[in-house]
Amino acid sequence: MAYKINPETCTACGACAETCPQEAISAGSPAYTIDPEKCIDCGACESACPSGSISPAE
Repeated sequence: MAYKINPETCTACGACAETCPQEAISAGSPAYTIDPEKCIDCGACESACPSGSISPAE
């Protein structure tokens, strides 16, 4: 199960992308996005997000 970013609360700070070991996160407009095919469910992005915008996808 990949992680997802809530575009309504994402501040586009880039902290998640910097911590992703798979480079699965990229800048979007207006929020960052996670490529579910690259995501390995490590949770590094969720821990790094200062706005709490990242959670496991359902």
